[in-house]
Amino acid sequence: MLQETIKTDLVAAMKAGDDVKKSVLRQLMTALKNEAISLKKDLSEDDELAVVKREVKRLKEGIVEFEKADRADLADAAKAELVVLAVFMPAQMSDEELESKVKVVVEKSGATSAADMGKVMGAVMKEVGGQADGGRVREMVAKLLQ
Repeated sequence: MLQETIKTDLVAAMKAGDDVKKSVLRQLMTALKNEAISLKKDLSEDDELAVVKREVKRLKEGIVEFEKADRADLADAAKAELVVLAVFMPAQMSDEELESKVKVVVEKSGATSAADMGKVMGAVMKEVGGQADGGRVREMVAKLLQ
C-alpha cells in the first residue's frame, strides 16, 4: 500500500537529512490519516490516490498564487514539494493516448457541442483515472467539441 511506501521514504529522508522531503511526507501521512478518520475506514488505494491528488492540486494552486504575488521564494519551495509528491502519482498518459480516450468517450456519448462538455468530462475523468490532469482533459475535450 501507498502508506507503507511513504513510511519507508520518510525514514530514508530522515536518515539522509532531507528536510523538504521529510516535511512533505509527514504532511502527506497526516492528510492520509485525516482522510481515514473522516471516512471511518481504512483507505483503499483509490482513496490514497485521491489524497495525493488533492495535495498535488493544493501545491499547484499555491504555486500560481505565489507567482502572482511575486513570491518566487515560496513558489520555488512549493515546486520542490511538488517534485516529492509527483513520485506517488500514477504515470501521466501522453497527449495522443488522452486524445484517443476522449474521442472514444465523445463518440459513445454522442456529444456534438461545447454544451455537452460536462457529461464528456465526467466520463473521461472516470476513464483516465489519475493518469491525466483535469486541466489537460478539459483542454482536450474543448478542442474536440469545437
